[in-house]
Amino acid sequence: MSIVIHHNPGCGTSRNVLAIIKASGETPVIIDYMQTGWTRPQLIALFAAAGLTPRTALRTTRSPADILGLLDPAVDDEALIAAMLEHPVLVNRPIVCSPKGVRLCRPSEMVLDLLDRLPPGPMAKEDGTLIIDAEGHRIL
Repeated sequence: MSIVIHHNPGCGTSRNVLAIIKASGETPVIIDYMQTGWTRPQLIALFAAAGLTPRTALRTTRSPADILGLLDPAVDDEALIAAMLEHPVLVNRPIVCSPKGVRLCRPSEMVLDLLDRLPPGPMAKEDGTLIIDAEGHRIL
């Protein structure tokens, strides 16, 4: 099984995760869910595999979650999933699948646990935060 990243190219965290995966020597399958959207079975399977609920997977910042009234704790999982299907941006990202598991990789260095090998160092995120030192050791 190869690595699959559910990616939003407009998201810095998602771009960081993709760069880390590629730097580790992997060629991931990239799913631009903003273009393809989600299916209900896909979301349910991803959430179950990653140990997420629709509520914990809901993107609450820089998304229409507040405007759509989804931040109200009374909104149930089915309503959240329906909203995520209509507005793919509501799913927090990136979600990465690898032979080592499925995880919401936020912060981006969480993807390191899903890789067979670390990228060579030094490596930093877009904001300049070092995640791999010059000797190839994980910092974060």
